[in-house]
Amino acid sequence: MAYRYDADLDFLGKVKSSDLNDLVYCLTHDKDGSVRLTEELTMSDLYKSHKPDHQQYWQLIAAEVQCFGANTFATLFRGGKGVPYREVLTDVCDKMKVNYSSSASVEVIENNLLMKILREALEKMSPEELRELAQSLGLKDLTSISSTALVGAFQAIFRAGGFKSYQLTLIVVNAVLKALIGRGLSFGGNIILTRTMAVLTGPIGWIISGIWTAVDIAGAAYRVTIPAVIQIAALRQKQLYGNLAEEISFS
Repeated sequence: MAYRYDADLDFLGKVKSSDLNDLVYCLTHDKDGSVRLTEELTMSDLYKSHKPDHQQYWQLIAAEVQCFGANTFATLFRGGKGVPYREVLTDVCDKMKVNYSSSASVEVIENNLLMKILREALEKMSPEELRELAQSLGLKDLTSISSTALVGAFQAIFRAGGFKSYQLTLIVVNAVLKALIGRGLSFGGNIILTRTMAVLTGPIGWIISGIWTAVDIAGAAYRVTIPAVIQIAALRQKQLYGNLAEEISFS
């Protein structure tokens, strides 16, 4: 396993070790907590010497993502190097039937992935649940707004970027990871997450169950790349907008 320079993963070199805990766990452990048979990270000397200071070997973490997204035999011919993150991301999006432009930035494609999950969850929610979610994000004057308009408002938040988009990303990612790997984010605004967890857990759980059925048919690698990509999307949003959230208590 060797890291190939990847501009879309280079930001991991600036992420705090504690914030990388979730990604490392996802890459090295199955949902039941057992160590993945196919992972190589924990066998590296750097990991053994420095864990849990993940910053010391962030390139190996990135390499693990690249390799899980690649064909094993092709990786051997590339000298143990995987594929660029963009290829891993778009492969996940194709598997999950996400619409995206091939010329869009990685951040935009990640947001399209999260928006697809959120949109399907919103469609399963009652008007009361939609309003509860909107109120947790500070949206006002909701009594006369239709469910369709609320879905449109959430989509607009995602497209606009910034702090509200970051909040919504944390909410969605936390609920998705609970369903995918049995544990939510270890970073993020605790107040925001606890207010909205109950609302989104059920609908997103139903969606993930359907995705997992398709993954079981397609191959085990998606059990790693889907949650890994979703966590990387959250880390990227925190790197971009987390400095705007100083008033929130982070765990």
